[in-house]
Amino acid sequence: MMETLFAELKRYVGFGPDDEQALRRLHGIVSPDFVPIAEIFYDRILTHAGARKALEGGESVVGRLKVTLVAWMDKLLSGPWDEEYFDLRCRIGRMHVRIKLPQHYMFGAMNVLRQQLELRVDDHYDAHPDDLRAARLALGKIIDLELAIMLHTYREDLLAQQSRTERLATFGQLVGSLGHELRNPLGVIESSLFILKGRMGADERYDKHVTRVGEQLDIANKIITDLLDMIRDKQLVRERLSVAKVVEAAIARVSRPEGIELEVRGLENFPEIQGDSGQLQQVFVNLLENAIQATAPKGVVAAIGSRIGTLIEIAITDTGHGVDVDTRQRLFEPLVTTKAKGVGLGLALVKRIVDRHGGHVRYEPNQPNGARFIVRLGTAG
Repeated sequence: MMETLFAELKRYVGFGPDDEQALRRLHGIVSPDFVPIAEIFYDRILTHAGARKALEGGESVVGRLKVTLVAWMDKLLSGPWDEEYFDLRCRIGRMHVRIKLPQHYMFGAMNVLRQQLELRVDDHYDAHPDDLRAARLALGKIIDLELAIMLHTYREDLLAQQSRTERLATFGQLVGSLGHELRNPLGVIESSLFILKGRMGADERYDKHVTRVGEQLDIANKIITDLLDMIRDKQLVRERLSVAKVVEAAIARVSRPEGIELEVRGLENFPEIQGDSGQLQQVFVNLLENAIQATAPKGVVAAIGSRIGTLIEIAITDTGHGVDVDTRQRLFEPLVTTKAKGVGLGLALVKRIVDRHGGHVRYEPNQPNGARFIVRLGTAG
């Protein structure tokens, strides 16, 4: 059986049963100090401007993060140190990548925790040098494993970004050429169609087909526009915006079947943001259209707002079938789609627009079923 990455890391640092026992003994000694350690940890962050800026939401979210840190320390010293532990730590590492936490702050933060835990080890085992040595060795190994896991997630992200950049470069060259070349024949078809409409008379049989051709022309032109928008840096026209009005305008542009119930809540008292109204409307039009198509012919689509410190979140949720695990990893890449007739540009364009606004968009499963796309943006201040 092939050795897993976590098993290899444990073997490399020599982490074994004796270390596990030493950490579990240490847990009983140090656990009463988890809360004070968390206080010291975040006090240190809040006094450092750069580290404080890396926190999403700043000081207002520290209370919640302290609880999370206590749970992290509890797991650190109690285990079990198995593949589930590795997966959990990878998710934490990916969260650091997502919020763009610089690696040097991550190392500094781990050093603060190491110092605080070692101080308590030294105090407790002062008269027992053998136990002191075992506890210090075990603590050093598990923190080194934590750092290795987090660096692994940073490396994963770097490789994924490089791959995306290469694909987008090739994609951009192809789109730039084809997009402009296709505009010409489509323009000729559109002009000819206009002339035909004026000469047909009132024959419903011909009118039906001409209308159908016109609709397909609009679809083709929209695909080309979306493709070209993906590769060019369309200038943002920034202004102070009401998020509620942006979402309302997007809803007005979206059609939905009678069986789809649309809910909007939590947006009414949002602070203003700085952004491009037209482009942000396009974000929510794309997300709402996807949600409606995934939910049809019957179900609930919702736009739900919430605040996290100085940030705001707008979640577009549906009660459809959700997105399979394999597709989630590439969901925001061009030409990736879950629709039978989809081209795979909508979510890629959503991500590009949100990124250019300094925000973040992510997917997570909706409960109990469906999809949940969350757009996070900063307020105007």
